[in-house]
Amino acid sequence: MRRTRTRFFDTNVKGLLFSVQKALVLMHDGGSIILNSSIAANRGVSGCSTYSATKAAIRSFARTWTAELQSRGIRVNTLSPGPIDTPIMGLEGLAQEHVAQMKAALIRGIPLGRLGRPEEVAAAALFLACDDSSFIVGIEMCVDGGKAQV
Repeated sequence: MRRTRTRFFDTNVKGLLFSVQKALVLMHDGGSIILNSSIAANRGVSGCSTYSATKAAIRSFARTWTAELQSRGIRVNTLSPGPIDTPIMGLEGLAQEHVAQMKAALIRGIPLGRLGRPEEVAAAALFLACDDSSFIVGIEMCVDGGKAQV
């Protein structure tokens, strides 16, 4: 359990911090940074305290870096996916029936009544990266079918 907590912090917090620090040296003024968080940062999810805390730290980085990088015109935003239908759901060695039950339980909590698709998350990231979002900074965009709002 301790190893898992350490890995979450090493990957989600330290890895992000060090990556952004290195990228900022190379980045042109006026650029865009999109951080990947999760709606788990905004909701109390039993059994996910460490994961949720690391994702909340990412949101905090976005707020702080928005203030710190304003003189360079670098926009920092957070993308927070909800339940997305990816192959990772079947990688735990669970029987297909159990995976189907897990998906059904997740879907019951999503106002749109389905899991998200990876391309929907990608489209949101592209929007935050392009000039169409040039006046959007410091936000958290939830791509979650409404789950974080209801």
